[in-house]
Amino acid sequence: MNLADIRTLLDFHYWARTRALDAADRLTAEQWTRDLGSSFRSVRDTCAHTFSAEVNWLLRLNGISPTGMLPFDRYPEVATLRHEWTEHEAKMRAFVEAAGDAGLGRIVDYRLFSGEPSRSRCWQILQHVVNHATYHRGQVTTMLRQLGVQPAASMDLIRYYRKIDADPH
Repeated sequence: MNLADIRTLLDFHYWARTRALDAADRLTAEQWTRDLGSSFRSVRDTCAHTFSAEVNWLLRLNGISPTGMLPFDRYPEVATLRHEWTEHEAKMRAFVEAAGDAGLGRIVDYRLFSGEPSRSRCWQILQHVVNHATYHRGQVTTMLRQLGVQPAASMDLIRYYRKIDADPH
């Protein structure tokens, strides 16, 4: 995987994130936090988990092994999560640009939350961040439907590719 590939994956990831959060903006405060019995209780908790995981992976890429997730209750509304995630996006993109093609192949040593040591290539971690978020966006889509709220328009990778092929700017 090269720098251009990772840039494209991140572009897709943040495009889809924005679509998902735009759909979540239609929720009431009660719906945002309603326990729906999913992997993570609510739309809020699922979105916050996805963001927190991304934050933790960037910490690992920078040599810091976090010991837990961000508290989900720090996001009382979609706007608070969107604000932090947008700020984080700039950090993620800056990391990728600084890593460059050569740095993407670097092996990163880190510790899991359990304390167990692990290691992965930088590009594998970045690819995982995007894949992990895709999985949880699917859950959010289901939760929005359960709440009677229109989910985001398609967030499929092929839809993104069609979009950029039609309008590359």
